Amino acid sequence: MGEKADVWQGTLALMVLKTIEALGPMHGYGIARRIEQTSGNVLSLNYGTLYPALLKLEQEGAIASEWGTSENNRRAKFYKLTRAGLKQIAKETSNWEQTTAILARFLGPSEDLA
Repeated sequence: MGEKADVWQGTLALMVLKTIEALGPMHGYGIARRIEQTSGNVLSLNYGTLYPALLKLEQEGAIASEWGTSENNRRAKFYKLTRAGLKQIAKETSNWEQTTAILARFLGPSEDLA
């Protein structure tokens, strides 16, 4: 396997929200590991990027957090989805579907538009 790729601009928030939606409340380390695992270990998640993204999502009201104990008995902040987060998932998913459909037109076989 080649080098790990960085997370694309604008995708991290949606990946975080979808991860929490699928698995329920999680701590930051668990979210990071799951995103990397879901990508087939192709993505490399920088913690200096993840934690500011979690803070931003929390400030926007998409997620809420509370302190708890992790699997290895350490104190950790667990993040859970809010109603606003569910709405944001729907909106961002629609936007990405539209964007990928447009890109597919450019990446697909050329068609004569004349």
